[in-house]
This record gives sequence, structure tokens and C-alpha cells, in this order.
Amino acid sequence: MLLLLIVGVVYSYGWRVTEIDLVELVQDVALVKPLVSALLQPDLITHDTDSRSVTAKFLLSESSATQEYKTSAPRAPGPALLLSKQHGQEGDALRVDGINLEPNRTGQLVWVNSIEQEYPLGAIATDDAGRFQKEIVVPPTARGEEQQVRAVLTWRTGGWHFSATLKLTLEKMVETLFLGLMATTLAILLAGPLSFLGARNLMMGNRLSVSVYYVTRTVFNVLRSIEPLIMAILFAVWVGIGPFAGVLALGLHSTAALGKLFSEQIESIDRGPIEAITATGAKPVQIILYGVLPQVLPQFLALGFYRWDINVRMSTIIGFVGGGGIGFLLQQWINLLQYNKAGTALLAIAIVVITLDMISARIREKITSPG
Repeated sequence: MLLLLIVGVVYSYGWRVTEIDLVELVQDVALVKPLVSALLQPDLITHDTDSRSVTAKFLLSESSATQEYKTSAPRAPGPALLLSKQHGQEGDALRVDGINLEPNRTGQLVWVNSIEQEYPLGAIATDDAGRFQKEIVVPPTARGEEQQVRAVLTWRTGGWHFSATLKLTLEKMVETLFLGLMATTLAILLAGPLSFLGARNLMMGNRLSVSVYYVTRTVFNVLRSIEPLIMAILFAVWVGIGPFAGVLALGLHSTAALGKLFSEQIESIDRGPIEAITATGAKPVQIILYGVLPQVLPQFLALGFYRWDINVRMSTIIGFVGGGGIGFLLQQWINLLQYNKAGTALLAIAIVVITLDMISARIREKITSPG
């Protein structure tokens, strides 16, 4: 009963500290539906199109004054957008009327703020007279004084083909794969030798070797405690934004992670071969080459492939801070609210990660199997 009471107190306090609100989770689910819908419609295949874009200005101000337009008497003979009022505040309701547009066309209505960020307002469709009407609300992304409401009508003019988004995504995914590969290779080359210095069963002979062991393990622990995201920020400042910064960040973190795993593999080896080789008068280097390395090499390779799988997934995140790869592209599309393009990147990441995980698991199984 005391234990249950303690657990109840801990979780009650945790619930309050983390501000969990299930009511808000259910009430606000509608806010995320357009985002999820766009993510589930990746920009993979497209066709040649033509388009028409028209805009109307809107001033973000504290004034509540309105200026009504009459859509039946357009002020300009060409295509135009008319707003029910020219200025207002975030959350104000507006009516948007499109006139003199191409008849029977579909498109999108977007809000463009002063720094050119686009916020989707929904789909539109013109009638036989080239008109449409839509009720909107000034979105929370409205920033700065001068805003724009933009209507973009598109229609098909040619055959189907792979989209430019898909081609760019595939190009960046190849960069991401090699980013993870180079980072993992760098980590294996560094962690392999260092792991022998961090193995307790090899470094407890004298005070000097014991000191080296504790220093090595401390370095591994310190580097592992620093997230690759932080390392990517530092290296992006050091060597510039791009995949090289990502390679260095992932390589350094992977060196510490693999160094710890490698040293633990060394600590679990069979002492028999080592004692036999030592009895022949072999030197320490020979003991490692012929007594230790043959026992741990398969595990080293298996862990290396597993780390490559991890680094490919982690490269997506470090790309958000300038580490290159698909993450950098994904971050730009999300910031621009281009969720269809972001959905293409997420689909490519999922396919590559699943495929790489299956290949990595098969390779690890072959390497570590007794046969």
C-alpha cells in the first residue's frame, strides 16, 4: 500500500508538471487535420499545368473599421480578388470574392504574410462566370503590417511525370545515406582503437593503464551525453552549413557510442585464447591481434552496420540546424507550410529507414551467426 501511494503521488505530480490536458487534446484535433491531410498527400507525380494567380492586399492593424466591396460591380475589367474589408486583426472573418477568372477551374487560396510565409486557406473553384466566394479568417501566421490574400488557379495542360519535389527529395536522400555512411566509417576508425583502451579486462595491469582506462571511458560518456543536434550547431558554425558539418557531428557522437559498445564487447570475450597466447610469450599487440580481435570483429561489424542505420535516421534531425541532407530540405518546407512537399520527404525517409533496417538486420544476422 505504501508503494502504491508513492507511485500515485509521483504520477500525480508528473501529470501536473507536464500539464497534460486530455480535453484540449480532443477539442483541438480539428486544428491538425489540414496538416495531416497535406502530409498524407505527398507531391510524387504531377502533370504539366498552367496557372493564374491574383492577389489582394490586407493591412494588419488594430482598427476595426471595414470597407465593403460589391462583387457585382468590379472596379477592374481583369481578374481580381475583392476582400470584404481592407484591414483588421488576427482572427477577423473575411469574405473573399474572385471575379473575371478562368471559368470552371480549381485552385487554392493562401494567406501570405509580410515575410512571404504562406498559410493555406482552403480549396476554391470558379463557376461558369469565372467567380468564386469563400469565407476565411485572418490566420495566426499574419505577421507585419502588409499582408496578401492570393488565389492560385491551376489546370492540366500536359501528361503525367515525376514531380520536381520527388527528384529533389531523392537527391537529398542519397546525400543523407552517404552522410550517415561517412559519419559511421569515421566513428569505426576512431572507436575501434580507442575501445581497447576503454576495456577494463585489458587495462587493469598497472596505474598508468588504469588511468588511461578511466580517461577513455570518461571521454566516451561526456561525448555521448551531448546530443548530435548540439554538435551539429557547433560544427555548422565551424565549417559552415552543409553535410560536412553533419558528418562531423554524427561521427563524433558515434565514436563515443561505438567506443562504449566495442569496449563492452571486449570485456565479455573468452579469456582462454588470451591466456594461451600470453603463455607463448606474445607481446600485448600480438595478444590483441590474435587473441582479442578475432573474437570481437564480427560484433564490431554488426554494431557498425546498426550505427549506420541510426545515423541515417539522426541525420534527418541534424539537418534542421544546418547539418545537410534531407532534414535541411524538410525544415524549409515545414517553415514555408508546404506540407505536401514535406510529406514527400517523410515518405522517402520512412522507405529508406525501413529498407536500411531490414538490410542491416540481415547483415548482422549473417555476421554474428555461429555458422
